[in-house]
Amino acid sequence: MKKFGFMAVLLFVFILAFPHNGQAAAGTAKIYLDDKQLTLSGNAKVENVNGNIMIPFRVVGENLGFDVAWEQKTRTVTIKKDSDVIKLVVNQKTADVNGTKVTMNIAPILRTDTVIVPLRFISEQMGLKVNWDNNKKVVYLYTQENDNGNGNAGTGAGNGGGSATPGTGSGDGGSGNAAAAQVNGLSFSDNRLMIATTGQAKVNAFKMTGPSRIVVDLENANFSNTFSSSNSPLDQNSVGSLDVTGYPAVSKVRYSLYNNNPSTVRVVIDLNYATNYKLTNENGLYIIDLNVSDSGTTTPPVGGNGKKIVVIDAGHGAHDPGTTGVTGKKEKDFNLAVVLKIEKLLKQEPNIDVVLTRSDDTFLELKDRVKIANDLKADVFVSIHANSAGSSAASGSETYYQRDASKALANVMHKYLVQATGLADRGVRYGNFHVIRETKMPAVLLEVGYLSNKNDEATLFNENVQQRVAQGVVNGLKEYLGVK
Repeated sequence: MKKFGFMAVLLFVFILAFPHNGQAAAGTAKIYLDDKQLTLSGNAKVENVNGNIMIPFRVVGENLGFDVAWEQKTRTVTIKKDSDVIKLVVNQKTADVNGTKVTMNIAPILRTDTVIVPLRFISEQMGLKVNWDNNKKVVYLYTQENDNGNGNAGTGAGNGGGSATPGTGSGDGGSGNAAAAQVNGLSFSDNRLMIATTGQAKVNAFKMTGPSRIVVDLENANFSNTFSSSNSPLDQNSVGSLDVTGYPAVSKVRYSLYNNNPSTVRVVIDLNYATNYKLTNENGLYIIDLNVSDSGTTTPPVGGNGKKIVVIDAGHGAHDPGTTGVTGKKEKDFNLAVVLKIEKLLKQEPNIDVVLTRSDDTFLELKDRVKIANDLKADVFVSIHANSAGSSAASGSETYYQRDASKALANVMHKYLVQATGLADRGVRYGNFHVIRETKMPAVLLEVGYLSNKNDEATLFNENVQQRVAQGVVNGLKEYLGVK
């Protein structure tokens, strides 16, 4: 995962807001910043270049108070605000961000009298909230200070044609119901299915036989525009599935837009044999817990009997691979491999309950990862990542915290991380990443090593090293939490 300052976010912030094929991002697309339409003058327009969304940066930058300068001789765009400086050179993929080299997917392009740059969504440091109205082909941007969660009705309309719940980016799949909820993501972990939602949905769960299955209907709900889960995101008919392994009772989880009037999302847990369940709602996080005995009693709840709750987050997933190593290995695979090892070790700890944000190749929005931890009132949140840099020489382990309340945790976790990897100690650092900024408990993000470094990549994908890292995380958590 590459590191950028707040300014760099503005270079990339739209990419997830547009449809993947970019067809909706034609030159007629409009941009609103804090409900004010930005003027795309001259030849400035949004473009799709080989699947990459490109935008004239000056339009957004200047409206946010940035100093944007163009040097004709060197064909360099320089963007300044306060002490931050970004330099981009036409036809060069490497940008200079506060003295650090950053590689882009596609180089900036000169279009007559304007330079368009690639927009890649760096969620860990989002400075703007993005809503995409698929009907009107409009992007709505909100700065943090202006995003109070109340927005304007209709500014976040979804993909079905109905109006939106204010500020939520919701739509109703065509039913015209302005109160539609959004299903943002699914995850299966610890024999529990978690459904992350926003807005108000009417939820009904029931059993069916022939074959055995558990059905959850979310009435007055639709899939959010950024919804994706596992290796099978929604198809053109709004149908998808989540493969589940390692749980004897469950064979698969299926989901679809089951009905249009009223708009209803149906989630089905296909069972290998009949089993009981318990449905709970934690502020829009619906949990279908299969840890229920035949008598109807459940296993102790997460955090019961004085246990500490630890949420472990495997960064990226599914269509978001994270960074890619020098030999093509993907960050998302490393993150998940380590997290599964951590889970196995923590399940042996009698005084700790562990919950994973994802236990397979699933994509969850950053806000949904945060929501899981906040709704569970977790004691600690740890996000696992691998790093990347423009130079192959960069190597070593780093630990990031965002709030002062997380610094003590960061110091303890980093000590064990460096011991486990044997890589260079790059220290404990401040990082303004979404998952450690928005969580309410002590939270850290571990950058275990650099996949852009051949030696680091080989180390990170060594099973023994992964096991040592997992044990180091457990040791650090136990020391910080003071549990035996």
